[in-house]
Amino acid sequence: MMERSDRAPLLDWEEAPSAEKPGGDAPDDRLSSPSNTRSVASGFGWSSGQGGPSNPPVTDQALRPDEEGYLSDSAAREVALEDSMVKWEEKDQIVSVFVVTFNTRTGNMLEWCLPKDMDLEGVEFKAIASGSHRVSTDFIYFRKGSYFGLACFANMAVESTVERGARMKSVGILSPSYTLLYRYMSFLEHQVRLQLQTPGHYSPLEAFYEDKRALLPPGGDGIVTACPANAWGAVINHSMHPEMKITHPAGCMSQFIRFFGEQIMVLWKLALLRRRILIFSPPPVGVVCYRVYCCCCLANISIPGIGVAVPEFRPFFYVNVADISALENELSYVACTTEKIFEEKKDLYDVYVDNQNVKTYREGLKPLLRLSAADKDKYHKLTEQRQMLLYSQEETGDCVSSEEDLFILFFLEQNNRIFQTLSEVANSTEPTLTQETVRAMGLDPHGDRLFLLHLLEIYGYDTLLVSEQLCCS
Repeated sequence: MMERSDRAPLLDWEEAPSAEKPGGDAPDDRLSSPSNTRSVASGFGWSSGQGGPSNPPVTDQALRPDEEGYLSDSAAREVALEDSMVKWEEKDQIVSVFVVTFNTRTGNMLEWCLPKDMDLEGVEFKAIASGSHRVSTDFIYFRKGSYFGLACFANMAVESTVERGARMKSVGILSPSYTLLYRYMSFLEHQVRLQLQTPGHYSPLEAFYEDKRALLPPGGDGIVTACPANAWGAVINHSMHPEMKITHPAGCMSQFIRFFGEQIMVLWKLALLRRRILIFSPPPVGVVCYRVYCCCCLANISIPGIGVAVPEFRPFFYVNVADISALENELSYVACTTEKIFEEKKDLYDVYVDNQNVKTYREGLKPLLRLSAADKDKYHKLTEQRQMLLYSQEETGDCVSSEEDLFILFFLEQNNRIFQTLSEVANSTEPTLTQETVRAMGLDPHGDRLFLLHLLEIYGYDTLLVSEQLCCS
């Protein structure tokens, strides 16, 4: 009998249909975040289509029809906008499904795919990351051209001299957006075990593709248009971060905070400055892909018009040497890798994160790696808020609030505070930043002076004057 996944299958065409509503999610309360409403945040540009808007907030889930009864009439139009946008986004958009295997003679190779004419060159090195032979299972988020991918990897011991005692495969999918890929993780996990135990059994994957394949616009070069503009405002007010269900019970945000500690304040500044951030870590890759996601969440801004002219902070997730040419053309990104050779490619990144060590070879950025007094104060406040939330959850059984929400909103409010203050000063009769206005932003007038100067340059506040009081300490 086949071993079942530790996460109940969301989609399994070999089993009897479940009682799910068509197009709905199978709940997985054991392993998902307590908060089940997520959206794509303004300022990220989650759509991979080059022809879409630069910062399209897109929600993946909104209020269910039976939850709308308590809403006032004044909110009806906003809910209608969310509803229309949800129907747009939740359409299945799987553009490819594939199986990758490790061959002892030729290395990683594409074993099978649909559609047959899909350009999947290089996907075999994304779906099985470098060093994956050291782990038994893993999952990998990645980008392939204008698409995002999710692959589930498994390594099984076999009594075969040809396979040298181990069989390694990965089953993956491609989609124009990564925000819905989590829905199919359990199915992919189940299918990769099936491929290991009975290689060549592709009928469930064929049925999956026929059911979920995307209908791409003709002549669109594989690009799916981003969310309709008239729905953006409703989404911004609905929730402020992209949905990416967490497969670790503790949640990736709390892990992110515990892993980096005070260093998240350094990453926050670098993300807000739209720097190229590359994270190195040995396998497993899945947890590191979540660190990419968390870094993106640090740069969220919800004030309309802010950040439109700056480069998108694009999540590349897992990258390898085959992505070098693509990264050379990126002005801003965050990615992760298991390949140490990237550290030598200093022209590809601004900041290199080796486990918990954040470093840069760019002299102009090195002062930003030092924590200011305001950074330490903000981290202390974040820690206090986390402790209060955990205490509240333990004492009252509060299952609505989550660390994910707290984390996202903490940095969202900090970012909004900075840019709201900058906009007010820029529009005043005396557009000069003083120690008082810098403190009003939650920054250190001395320790954050260089960060502030970078911020003014990147976001186009070139009319603002900086008081001579803001001198270096």
